[in-house]
Amino acid sequence: MERTNKDGIIFNIQKFSVHDGPGIRTTVFMKGCPLSCKWCSNAESMSPEPELGIIREMCNSCKKCLDVCPEDAIRLDNDVIQFDRERCTACGECAAVCPPGAITIYGRRVIVDEVFKEISKDKSFYEGSGGGITVSGGEPLQQADFVSALFQRCREESIDTCLDTCGCASAEALEKVLPFTGYVLFDIKHMDAEKHKQFTGVTNDLILRNAEIVANSGIQVLFRIPLIEGVNDTAENIEETGRFLKTLGNSAAIELLPYHRLGIGKYRTLDRPYPGKSFITPAPEKIEAVRQVFEENGIRCTVGG
Repeated sequence: MERTNKDGIIFNIQKFSVHDGPGIRTTVFMKGCPLSCKWCSNAESMSPEPELGIIREMCNSCKKCLDVCPEDAIRLDNDVIQFDRERCTACGECAAVCPPGAITIYGRRVIVDEVFKEISKDKSFYEGSGGGITVSGGEPLQQADFVSALFQRCREESIDTCLDTCGCASAEALEKVLPFTGYVLFDIKHMDAEKHKQFTGVTNDLILRNAEIVANSGIQVLFRIPLIEGVNDTAENIEETGRFLKTLGNSAAIELLPYHRLGIGKYRTLDRPYPGKSFITPAPEKIEAVRQVFEENGIRCTVGG
């Protein structure tokens, strides 16, 4: 089998993940997403290109970053670092000379061999726990060539593969990745097309079509809902979600992911306002009530962390 060494842009490789598929896994986070979910906790995943982040509380105002910036995109304003993000190319020169590590670059270009080498270090943990690699994001199918090549390499070495997707991608992208995929995590944000667009920037037509493709592929899939009070936890939406899942077969299962605000700090590092300020985590009793609705309709439902 001919091996390809495609390149892609990632922003993190997380070891010993236990919430991104079965067993102990290494999660590779890809840059770029076609959605702009107002509750997204990975602000650094949205853009397909590398971006500069700054934790200003760590900055010691040493001005070394000003001296090396080739685009003259940094200034010190009352001892506070400011960036001209229109001029910044995320070259990384400033991050390389920052003594306290206040500046970081979200995103780097890698090749399949480089990522596989990191993944394979923990192969013994995968084998002992039934785990493997999960590719998440962002949206992995935005870089389908890279993900397909990486999954193919993992399959050659008997490492299980999991695709974590929002489902907003072309059928061609799915066709490239699914043949080398062992497990799928698939988000269902909202069943109402217009409300889906209101909260994510796109309608759900393509997503629901792709959910059917995945469900009919024979690959084990776990659907997931980021559960948000007043947004998608209504009886109408839960019932409609259940009806849709029932059309996908008796093996359909879903996981509830209660909303959290753990990603707010990332928006600050990117100088962006957090769009989810008004969202509320459903109360435990509401989460349990939603879980029971699915279970009573014959759909296995769990609550994730």
